[in-house]
Amino acid sequence: MVKSFAELSTPLVADACVRLGVPLRAAPPGVGAVVPGHRVAGRALPARHYGSVDIFLEAFTDARPGDVLVIDNGGRQDEACVGDLLALEARAAGLAGVVIWGLHRDTPELVEIGLPVFSYGRLAPGPVRLTDREPDALVSARFGPHRVTAEDTVFGDDDGVLFVPADRVEAVLDTARTIWETEREQARRIVAGETLRQQTAFDDYLTRRTADPNYSFRQHLRRIDGAVEE
Repeated sequence: MVKSFAELSTPLVADACVRLGVPLRAAPPGVGAVVPGHRVAGRALPARHYGSVDIFLEAFTDARPGDVLVIDNGGRQDEACVGDLLALEARAAGLAGVVIWGLHRDTPELVEIGLPVFSYGRLAPGPVRLTDREPDALVSARFGPHRVTAEDTVFGDDDGVLFVPADRVEAVLDTARTIWETEREQARRIVAGETLRQQTAFDDYLTRRTADPNYSFRQHLRRIDGAVEE
């Protein structure tokens, strides 16, 4: 899976989800990599944060190599819930990365550690609260409006983070690669002098749309095997 995602991107995965009718679940805008250019792909390891790191340490006891810790901190902006020690422990547990619906701290140390970490941003204070833990704290995590479980796969890069049902990942990645190949060829042709309007027979599209106002550009792209939008 990591190899399959290596040449792809979250925009391509998102387009593939739309094309296949897979629910599109993206992290809220603003969630990004601590280190630009970091990427992550792996099974979701969900955990809800209640103010103590013990929930993460417990999650690691059931982790598989390559898992991605998905932390539900409610999108809080008043505390950082991940720092250098947690990142080091995650790396020692064989995790591929950490994605946080919330904030991180110890930024220079996280950069040095090198484990991909995605969050809303940095904040110096850690948690001072300690709230009651829910029984299913390690079963699912909320990330924005989405519920994430171990039945999901996480993909992250410079454009954000996506959650895809594990049983649809193979089809999604195959479709993403098809879209990528089509778009690369279109890009090559633009550079060579053949405009996108020419490639997509845009004049023909305008003529058809005049005759049929319900004829959409997406329908047109499907008809000519183009790929600009889904």
